Amino acid sequence: MAKKILLTLAKFAASGALIWWLIDKAMADAASKGLDWNQGPRHWDWLAAGWLATFGCLVITIVRWYYLVRALDIPFRLRDAFRLGFLGYLLNFVSLGSVGGDFFRAVFIAREAKHHRAEAVATVFIDRVIGLYILFVMSAIAIWANGLMDSQVPEVQAISWLSWLSSIIGGVGIIMLLVPGFTDGKLSKLLAGLPRIGPIMGKLIQAVRIYRTRLGVLAWVSVLTVLVHSLATIGIYCIAKGLCSTVPTLAEQFVVVPLAMVASAAPLPMMGLGAFETALDVLYKHVPAMVHPTTTEVLKIAVAYRLIQLFNALIGFIVYLFSRREVADIISHADLDAGPIENAEDAAAEVDAEAARASA
Repeated sequence: MAKKILLTLAKFAASGALIWWLIDKAMADAASKGLDWNQGPRHWDWLAAGWLATFGCLVITIVRWYYLVRALDIPFRLRDAFRLGFLGYLLNFVSLGSVGGDFFRAVFIAREAKHHRAEAVATVFIDRVIGLYILFVMSAIAIWANGLMDSQVPEVQAISWLSWLSSIIGGVGIIMLLVPGFTDGKLSKLLAGLPRIGPIMGKLIQAVRIYRTRLGVLAWVSVLTVLVHSLATIGIYCIAKGLCSTVPTLAEQFVVVPLAMVASAAPLPMMGLGAFETALDVLYKHVPAMVHPTTTEVLKIAVAYRLIQLFNALIGFIVYLFSRREVADIISHADLDAGPIENAEDAAAEVDAEAARASA
């Protein structure tokens, strides 16, 4: 437990250090150029469009997860997907350490899909993997199209190499999973026979086998994922148009934003707090573009984006008001040192058992 607390504190410290560095840089930038934080336009129509695009990202992400669950023939209603999705989104902001939105989604769906628990929990993992992989692929395409691999900026080079390596490794992994010999052969049996995690690995492999026969669903989910990342880019562009006098074009934003989103995949609190903002500042200044926003402008864009995310999370708070007891039960029974899938199944089983004893 002490190790978990220290790790959580280290994550928040890293996020805080990055944010402080960006604020200090923005203050120095403003002082040297005579800029004022309160200066600049306030185009509320563009900001409203930015909110709409960001909200669309959230909605489509939930729909994507719904299709992944239904592909496994698990009884699951769209309204339940929205209920759990919005609650999970809220918990990404208010929870600490590993007890985030994905964990709670996994626990909730494990409880509701009693006869398909491990497969249901696997959908949360697969949903996150698909989202990240498509993001890496979109970033790799942007890097190739703009020659960023030859950039002399270390930060841009690091993000570029991360995107390309993740795309290649992920592509190889996907091909291996689609080959029947991998999920039906000796290796799958070996993984399923491992102590403690073996049964979980077996269920994950079974889910992969089913998805292999649902390639149409996977293709549709991939299209939805491209739409999610595209809307995120459009949302940032609209926010920039609402707060800045001159901004990079939408085409240039499709280079900057996906790469910054790659950085936000870092294991930091509140969905990469600090990493996204810092990457956005570095990329705006060093990728090919006709306009390079100042650090003050970048900070405005990032703060507005975070506020819009928090506003969207209010829907999750409304859901929470109707699910407080359920959430409290899950928190009290969660073993934070266990793996996410095993943790979700164990926590759900304990809560169900206690509920049965109480009703008896």
